Amino acid sequence: MTYLYYRTTSTTGGQPKVTEKTKSEWKHLANKENWRIVQLPNGFYQTEVSNPTSEGNDWQDVTRRETIEGAESAIDGSIEHFTKKLEATQGPKVVKTFKNE
Repeated sequence: MTYLYYRTTSTTGGQPKVTEKTKSEWKHLANKENWRIVQLPNGFYQTEVSNPTSEGNDWQDVTRRETIEGAESAIDGSIEHFTKKLEATQGPKVVKTFKNE
């Protein structure tokens, strides 16, 4: 079981611990349109993500996989990871409420 909780406020000042810049980067990484797969000369597939802070054709390599399916699965896993991080910044969410009987 995975526990993911990111505290969004400090105990003293109530200021967000995650900066807007970081949230913006996570949103960029959670968008599949910012990813691509390239085939390397050795036959492996490399996942790459566009750099959110640069203009133009600047891609950063992330992982290498033996198959294109493996590469796409790695991208999907990264997207899921950053989506969960973004959701966690919104604080806890109520998933069940109990009533007195």
